[in-house]
Amino acid sequence: MDHFIFHAPTKIIFGKNSELQCAHLLREFGAHKVLVHYGGNSALRSGLLHRICQCLQEADIPYVTLGGVKPNPRLSKVREGIALAQQEDVDFLLAVGGGSVIDSAKAIAYGCANEGDVWEYYAKKKTVRAALPVGCVATMAAAGSEMSNSSVITNEDRWLKRGLSSSFGYCRFAILNPELTVTVPPYQTMSGCTDILMHTLERYFTRETPMELVDGISYALMKDVIKYARILQNDPRNYTARAEILWASELSHNGVSGDRSLGDWACHQLEHELSGMFDVAHGAGLAAVWGSWARYVLDADPARFAQLAIHVWDIPACDDVRACALQGIEAMETFFSQIGMPICLPQLGISLTDAQIDELAEKCTFFRQRTIGGFRTLDLEDIRRIYHAANQR
Repeated sequence: MDHFIFHAPTKIIFGKNSELQCAHLLREFGAHKVLVHYGGNSALRSGLLHRICQCLQEADIPYVTLGGVKPNPRLSKVREGIALAQQEDVDFLLAVGGGSVIDSAKAIAYGCANEGDVWEYYAKKKTVRAALPVGCVATMAAAGSEMSNSSVITNEDRWLKRGLSSSFGYCRFAILNPELTVTVPPYQTMSGCTDILMHTLERYFTRETPMELVDGISYALMKDVIKYARILQNDPRNYTARAEILWASELSHNGVSGDRSLGDWACHQLEHELSGMFDVAHGAGLAAVWGSWARYVLDADPARFAQLAIHVWDIPACDDVRACALQGIEAMETFFSQIGMPICLPQLGISLTDAQIDELAEKCTFFRQRTIGGFRTLDLEDIRRIYHAANQR
């Protein structure tokens, strides 16, 4: 690896009851009036939102609330948040929830601090000049938005899903209490574990010459997630497993396991269009396309896949590198199946028509304006073939 950038400015507060420090942190980072942004009823039923608001009241920090964020967060909610924040003269956003809530808060922060419609920054990549500060209380281990500079928003007009990475997109602080993730349903928990693995894999599959140390971190991180995901299947309240998975979600997406800009990211682009069209869980969508992508690009560097098989799945090295690589792909898919994740689109409840495949491929290329993939470059026809393969397996 000849060059990379590592930047992880987010302050982390990890452990039991750490959410009770939110008011102190807001004061530390200069908040005067806060928009508390959250998702559905879970934050209300669990009492978490009440505890957060009580902390703010006791610290005399004015706040307003906005709930209703959905998985694959919507542009309409972002625009509602921008209007509310501007009306209430908010100067800090506190996201209470998972990656969707954090992404929505980041988008609101951009919309409040930059001219024009916020969607222009996601869809047309207008340059971000500033953002309101954002902090978060994370309730799910998955996206790693807490420590990354990225966010993804879905526009209900044509159901386009677009991402934005910016130096202004880092949370100032992230509160990580593993106990808050216990209420996440099993399917979403395993979808989150898959997302963590995929964030690591996207960085692992690079055309750059890898560093042995970075590869070692990636292998250890993936083995850790695989081990503790299996434990959570049988013991969903296991604190140690919840803590391991939660911290893995941060390390998978904060640059420790590789520079984001040097990775592949084709599977994420393929999945974004699927979840934009069908509103599926992100991790599940990634699992459904990964095997088809892996087999399609395998011959770009079979040895890279073989090393994954050897170091993560303990598959013995052999002279037939390609055969070893295929065993590793099969082992990954077997694990996905074991934790209840789909390994093809029909298992996700989707049966694509040819017209839908064409539409997905067009959207994935930004209507023929780009290719995708860093490990192997994929054009419109390559993307169609991968969707076809995932649709037929």
